[in-house]
Amino acid sequence: MNAAGAHAAWLHPRLAAQVIRPRRDGRAEIALRVEGLTDPRQVLRLDERLHALPGVARVAIDARAQRARVVWNPDRLGLPQLLDAFGAEQCSARPLRREHIDDTRSSEANDALKRLLVAGMCAMQVMTYAFVMYIGVVDFVDFTTRGLFRWLSLLTTAPVIAYSAQPFLLGAWREVRTRRLGVNLTVSLAVLLTFGTSVWSTVRGHGEIYFDSVSMFVFLLLAARHVELRARHASGALGEAAQDATPLLAERRRADGSLETVAALELVPGDRVRIAEGGTVPADGVLESYAVEVDEALLSGESRPRRRQRGERLVAGSVVLGSPAELRVEHSGEDTTAARLGQLAGRARQARPGDEGADRDATRFVLRVLVLTVLTALAWLWIDPVRAFDAAVAVLVVACPCAFALTRPAAVTRALAVLARRGVLVTEPAALDRLARVNYALFDKTGTLTTPWLEPDAVEPLRDGLAPEQALRLAAALARESTHPLALALAAAWTGDTPAARDLMVTAAAGIDAEVEGRSLRLGRPDFALAPSGCAAPTSVAGALLLADRRGPLAAFHVSEAPRSDAVDTLQALRSEGIVTVLASGDTRARVSPVADALGVKRWSGRQSPADKLALLQVARAQGHVTLAVGDGSNDAPALAGADVSAVLASGTDLAQAHADLLLARGRLDGLVQARHVARQLAHVVTQGRRWSLAYNLLAVPFAAAGLVPPWLAAIGMSVSSLVVVLNGLRVGRVPVRPALRA
Repeated sequence: MNAAGAHAAWLHPRLAAQVIRPRRDGRAEIALRVEGLTDPRQVLRLDERLHALPGVARVAIDARAQRARVVWNPDRLGLPQLLDAFGAEQCSARPLRREHIDDTRSSEANDALKRLLVAGMCAMQVMTYAFVMYIGVVDFVDFTTRGLFRWLSLLTTAPVIAYSAQPFLLGAWREVRTRRLGVNLTVSLAVLLTFGTSVWSTVRGHGEIYFDSVSMFVFLLLAARHVELRARHASGALGEAAQDATPLLAERRRADGSLETVAALELVPGDRVRIAEGGTVPADGVLESYAVEVDEALLSGESRPRRRQRGERLVAGSVVLGSPAELRVEHSGEDTTAARLGQLAGRARQARPGDEGADRDATRFVLRVLVLTVLTALAWLWIDPVRAFDAAVAVLVVACPCAFALTRPAAVTRALAVLARRGVLVTEPAALDRLARVNYALFDKTGTLTTPWLEPDAVEPLRDGLAPEQALRLAAALARESTHPLALALAAAWTGDTPAARDLMVTAAAGIDAEVEGRSLRLGRPDFALAPSGCAAPTSVAGALLLADRRGPLAAFHVSEAPRSDAVDTLQALRSEGIVTVLASGDTRARVSPVADALGVKRWSGRQSPADKLALLQVARAQGHVTLAVGDGSNDAPALAGADVSAVLASGTDLAQAHADLLLARGRLDGLVQARHVARQLAHVVTQGRRWSLAYNLLAVPFAAAGLVPPWLAAIGMSVSSLVVVLNGLRVGRVPVRPALRA
């Protein structure tokens, strides 16, 4: 499909409706994925070119996320012409579905930036007024002038309280309503008390004012939160590439062999599509061409092209290199691997970085601050009532748990972004805390630690008159209905026509039962396959997949397995950190033993059902272990759900992924080691930030309670402390783990 043809297709109203969002002002809005934006000058030229088009009202380009949003008048400019403008700057643009036009992130960032700018401008102006009054202490300034600057300071600080500080005030109100004390309450009390007293002093014409302290306090706190917000949004932009990669258009082959351009969402299982050289795969499916080179970098992170043979699966979002390819569709739309990766990334973005334990710690901290503030005020009311308010406000501001509360969100946000770049999607941020403490890891074998395949001479007919090709054809009819790695290897070995399987039933960790061409067949473990016939399994089929009917065995398939390329190094790295590695497989002991020896695993078990694997984890937990389960199949779901932390390869089944805390999106086990290291760095940085917060409070609170720290200095100190811990949280993924944290 050439570029001109692809752009012209967007004139179709049905296709355009998928990507264009009408606006109330009569304009249209679209979000696009833009590839090739690597030079800032290119971004500037693209922005200028787009604004020069007739009817374009607004352009927003995010080079890091490779996205652009355009608002224009569709009566003056067509979508194909808009896409042509991107192509003219050597950066192709692909429209995204209209539901991907998300205003939440941009509006949140714009709102935070506006509040920060208002607070900053007002704080600078108030400091200018305060400077005049500070000079008056050593060089007399008449009372009229001082009064004027007091009122100017009040008027300039009012927007800070009414607008910039609104997130803190609304947050405090929510905390009071839900009866969960938090940081916003102490911030709001400090701001309102200090501002209220300053207003009262201004109206009376005498007394201390702290407008400069209030405005600077709010500005510095907003600056700290803005840094954390930018880090969180950067994390959110990662992981969207896979979801955006799937094209909206596809070339579907008609019954007569001709091609038609259709929406990728309209593809259904069984459709055959043609992917041009350099084109993007529009749906998950099976390759029907002889062989093709594909670039799966967006999904696997691997920069080298991979060669796929006929019968192998291609995933939506990968790019076909070299010659064109023919694909038989299996999954489209929201059922593709790319869409599931995007959904998992969405779970990670939406999950609140924190846990109930951290919330309880913050609540206890706030209670202590409030009690300490009240005690300070009571003590000064007895010693010197005039200084009671200043001392109480100073304690409230100095001991404000902002640094304590911001440490974990900033560090977790950074950790999620680092892991996403390294090919690990975290669907449950709280699992990183447990991952840092894991000391027991349970691994599935087939598909997780090993890669199975079927050699051509590995088919053993067990009934007279049955050729190996006939046996493989019947077995493939059942195997293609399963997602188990052994079944996938068997199905891939058969490239001919496959009969349909009816009344199919899959028994986890055992096999498949179905009717094929009028025969009731079973494929799986020998005990499962031979159960209806009551026959004993031949000695030669030990450890093989067995195909049988009601009369007895038909054929055995001796599927070979080899450890994954990174399995040995990954297990060795985990063991070097004191983690007990255990191999549990539903396969026979005869097949598990050589794999365990090759991987250096001392503790292993065969013939393990899903319940048996779960029982192993429960026993380990009862012994005080923090457990990790790693698998890829539906039969691993109970163990994944029952472990303290669970990880699944990207090739895992939907059910397995649904129970995963970590998704190894690149399909490599060494992502576990990366995640473990980042989790330990996260634990170190969080502990470090909280120690800093505690040390700061122990040092500053006594001086504040003694009346030696004015509120303006307390505000600056606490705000700078908060900013320091946020910046420290951004060190996750950059600093080595301290030896003290090694297992």
